[in-house]
Amino acid sequence: MHALIAALPPPTSITPVAGPPLPGTPQLQQLIDGFSTWALMAALAGMLIGAAVWALGHHSSNYQQAVNGRKGVLVSGAAAMIIGAAPSLIDFFTGLGRQVH
Repeated sequence: MHALIAALPPPTSITPVAGPPLPGTPQLQQLIDGFSTWALMAALAGMLIGAAVWALGHHSSNYQQAVNGRKGVLVSGAAAMIIGAAPSLIDFFTGLGRQVH
């Protein structure tokens, strides 16, 4: 039994580098920042379009259109919240993962 345990590979670990970044890290960070800007603009556009559809559906007494517009506003708002909270969520789950032994 001890021979089996001794034959197992040693545990691995991951430690993010706090010192000098790897080559390409600034470009990757710039790409992520740009993508998050586009995602927030898409969420804003979705919210504006959803609000317009909601208003048109309400004023034309079209219940289905009003509900779809309301869903668009809520989904776009949730998307913007997740985009804004993503770095904190990643840090939170990384911290939880480090507690596992």
